[in-house]
Amino acid sequence: MDRDAPPPALALILGAAGLIPFAALSLLAILGRDLAGLPPRPLLAVYGAVIASFLGGIRWGAAAARGGRGADYAVAVAPSLLAWAALAAPAPWDLRLLGALVLAWGVVDQDMPRRGLAPRWLGRLRLALSGGAGLALLAAGILAA
Repeated sequence: MDRDAPPPALALILGAAGLIPFAALSLLAILGRDLAGLPPRPLLAVYGAVIASFLGGIRWGAAAARGGRGADYAVAVAPSLLAWAALAAPAPWDLRLLGALVLAWGVVDQDMPRRGLAPRWLGRLRLALSGGAGLALLAAGILAA
C-alpha cells in the first residue's frame, strides 16, 4: 500500500454521491416535505444508521487486511451498536445522536492512516464525508419540523 497515493477518482465520486441522500432527506425534513409520500425523517435516520455500520466495516476490513490489534475489531462494532441504539431514541434525539456519532467517527478513524492501516487519502476523505453526513443529520435533528 502506497500511503501517499492520491485517492482513486471513483472513491471520491462514490463518497460524494453517498452524501446526496443525507443532504436531500435533511432538506426535506427541515422543509416538512415528504418524499414520494414517505416522511423523510425515518428514512434519514435509517440511512444514517446504515452508513454508521458501514464506517465500522471500514475499520474491520482495514484491521483484517493490515494486521490490526484486537481492539480494532472491538472498536469496529461500536458504530453499528451505537447507531441502532440511536434509532430507538425519540425524535429529535435519534438524528442528533446519529449526527454526533458520524462526526465523531470521522475523527476516531484518523488513527488508521497514522498506524498504516489505511492510506492517508482515506483519513482526509473520511473527515470530509463524515463532516457532510454528520452536519446533515444534526441539521435535521435541530431544524426539522
